[in-house]
Amino acid sequence: HTCFVCKKRSRLVRCVRCPVAYHATDLCMAAGCVVLSNNSIICPNHFAPRRGVKNHEHVNVSWCFVCTEGGSLLCCESCPAAFHRECLNIEMPKGSWYCNDCKAGKKPRFKDILWVKVGRYRWWPAEVSHPKTIPENIQRMRHDVGEFPVHFFGSNDYLWTYQARVFPYMDVDANSKEKMGKGVDATYKKALEEAAVRFRELQAEKELRQLQEDRKNDRKPPPYKHIKVREKSCGKVQIFTADLSEIPRCNCKATDESPCGMDSECINRMLLYECHPQVCPAGERCLNQAFTKRQYSQVEIFRTLSRGWGLRCVHDIKKGQFVSEYVGEVIDEEECRSRIRHAQENDICNFYMLTLDKDRIIDAGPKGNEARFMNHCCQPNCETQKWTVSGDTRVGLFALVDVAAGTELTFNYNLECLGNGKTVCKCGAPNCSGFLGVRPKNNPPPSDDKGRKLKRRGHGRRKKKVVVTKEREDECFSCGDGGQMVSCKRPGCPKVYHADCLNLTKRPAGRWECPWHQCDICGKDAASFCEMCPSSYCSQHREGLLFISKLDGKLCCSEHDPCGPDPLEPGEIREYTPQSRSLTSDSTISCQKQKESDRPGFTKADTKAVS
Repeated sequence: HTCFVCKKRSRLVRCVRCPVAYHATDLCMAAGCVVLSNNSIICPNHFAPRRGVKNHEHVNVSWCFVCTEGGSLLCCESCPAAFHRECLNIEMPKGSWYCNDCKAGKKPRFKDILWVKVGRYRWWPAEVSHPKTIPENIQRMRHDVGEFPVHFFGSNDYLWTYQARVFPYMDVDANSKEKMGKGVDATYKKALEEAAVRFRELQAEKELRQLQEDRKNDRKPPPYKHIKVREKSCGKVQIFTADLSEIPRCNCKATDESPCGMDSECINRMLLYECHPQVCPAGERCLNQAFTKRQYSQVEIFRTLSRGWGLRCVHDIKKGQFVSEYVGEVIDEEECRSRIRHAQENDICNFYMLTLDKDRIIDAGPKGNEARFMNHCCQPNCETQKWTVSGDTRVGLFALVDVAAGTELTFNYNLECLGNGKTVCKCGAPNCSGFLGVRPKNNPPPSDDKGRKLKRRGHGRRKKKVVVTKEREDECFSCGDGGQMVSCKRPGCPKVYHADCLNLTKRPAGRWECPWHQCDICGKDAASFCEMCPSSYCSQHREGLLFISKLDGKLCCSEHDPCGPDPLEPGEIREYTPQSRSLTSDSTISCQKQKESDRPGFTKADTKAVS
């Protein structure tokens, strides 16, 4: 009594063999239906493949729809879809198995863009055509219930095919340049370009149609209670509030141009702490109180084409700007499991839960603010940051890039998928992983029609291996520990330090260079460097202060006593004050015999100094 696609009533055409009904329009009716009369059809579920017809043989892809890798695959019995059992996190089923789309009864419809398999040819993009719009000679070709005509891009060819030999063309395919690389023939490249253009045209038509329908029906987002600040729900969850004496105080002043602002050197902002008006020296002029004052960017809720409701900005947003706090009910893990169980029992598929810490979760489902409508994207323009506000952790959304007015705001959910299935990602980003919870593709390798890597035949020159070096070290070069670091801005220098190790009272601003590049005595550009600590000296002051270690041939300062019986490790310091001394004549001879290339970081100038 309702349309199988849009779930609405009104005038329907019904299958005479099963309880399936559609609206008699191209938007709802499945491709492959045979029309018997004005209100009677035979739906594609009753397709019966003929023996001996190659185009009626069921075919599955040779790669996983989730990770795009090959191997042992679980194949759908109704369409070409294939998955790794591990990617779906399910046990190996017994007997026939069908994917979620086929279980839901999804069928190709007119004007859909599909990947079609013909014989031994590669998967080719094509558009589902209406039988009335195709040439007469194609109409006269023999075809059965469930078969529909497709028009191949890049050619004038048509074919009658059915569901088991096609799968949907996605946003990722339209934005991907993997199949457009070298070695692709001109016809196939033309087909890919035409398919991408046509896909975007149809997407624009759907968006316009959806917008008109929403205005006509005055559709509104699903009901929820709007709250301005987070609320404590039932359970053993706690909301913490720190004493004023425990709140950190920054070094900003009220006379600064923008105290505690985005471009300032506010230590609280750098450590993701929000200033308190009664503690911050800037007082009311402090610009680091966005959570407390709710200084959100102006946004609006709108209806997207295929991802439900979304959120977009009304004005331009700069990179790093605070967009909104993620507000909702704060619940514990036990309450979270109870709500998920209730949702599964009542077929609720939308969740708004975000982890706050190991014991608390923010649920913006029943109560929240506009941030709950922000969709996922594999290449987002916003990110979540956990800030400490008045002693407790709160989650805010900040812009990753400059966002123009009218742009949809998104962030990466970093979803951990549980249960027997993954949610299809419809973000359409160039690096889209295809499913929520799967890591986005950074630089996907070129692939052929089966998604496998091509091995180049023939003998050619071997490419030199590229040595990947760290852009920044992980530990402090002075003490060897991790933590909050300040990094050297000199090109090619990967060293980082603790501010305390360098006796810095605040984080250095501008183009700061670490002390490894200046002489410890006069401050001029250093010519020789200790390989184990930030000590360095110019050509005038290095004599007698740098030594060659007998352990590894590296240049070391007297602080590490490389020639003594008990050499120190990097970062270690003697309790006594070491005396400056030069190398003996024996060690000088051994240095001269050693090749310069075997001594990393040691130059000819250094050799002269040691000699």
